[in-house]
Amino acid sequence: MPSVKADEDLPELPLERYEFSTRDNRRHTEAQARMARSCMRKLGFEDFPLHPKQPQGSVTLNAVAMSSYPYGPLDLDSARRWGYGWDPELSPADGARHEGRAMTADEHKAMYGLSREPAEGCARSGTERLTEGVRDKRRMWTYAPGRSRSLDKAVAEDKRVREALDTWSDCVESKGAKRYKTPGDAFRDKAWHRGSDRGGNTGQTKKELATATADVECKREHNTAGVWWAVREEKQRADLARHKDVYEAVRADQDRVRANVRRVLGGAHPR
Repeated sequence: MPSVKADEDLPELPLERYEFSTRDNRRHTEAQARMARSCMRKLGFEDFPLHPKQPQGSVTLNAVAMSSYPYGPLDLDSARRWGYGWDPELSPADGARHEGRAMTADEHKAMYGLSREPAEGCARSGTERLTEGVRDKRRMWTYAPGRSRSLDKAVAEDKRVREALDTWSDCVESKGAKRYKTPGDAFRDKAWHRGSDRGGNTGQTKKELATATADVECKREHNTAGVWWAVREEKQRADLARHKDVYEAVRADQDRVRANVRRVLGGAHPR
């Protein structure tokens, strides 16, 4: 069982090999951006940027995801400073890059299929190229995440995890915070007032900061994430052994996408 005090202490889980990595997703996004720009230029938008911003006046909320799912935040310094939110000077988005100018209204219509051609919009015009040769697209994208979610339900009912979370709950309460059943409940507490005016960020009140700090301190003191990870690893390894052929078929399709992305990028390695 690993001793987990920070995100980097979490070893890779068996099913992570059958999902696209953060690097895969960045490269896929870059390939899509290049194909979209090529499509836009063919439509006459000659100076369309590679990574455009949304048009002025459009509102896009940042997607809020609990760090280190399902264990909750593990960074004590961040918990003390930002609670269950983040530094407003930084974006919590997963690698989104917006280095170019904002799209015009006409460009936005062409990009997202709101004008006549292309029907699907330039944003999706290259999708087929990136999935060329893939035998089962739906399975490729959903099988491993779906199995992981299903297994996590069993993990949550495991006696070892229930006991670990009970101990964590007692600890958080003993530090003066509200009692929560899981770190996810603490993260999603409506008392933190995530607001659209803040892009989904929290209010970062003294109460929130104290709760987040207690949350992380208790996970460190009792190795809550380490116990939880160990049970997840055990159940995922068993599931992988039972369904090895399906997982390997998923992996083969993902490798086809990676090869297609390499062809589009021409060997480039975006940040």
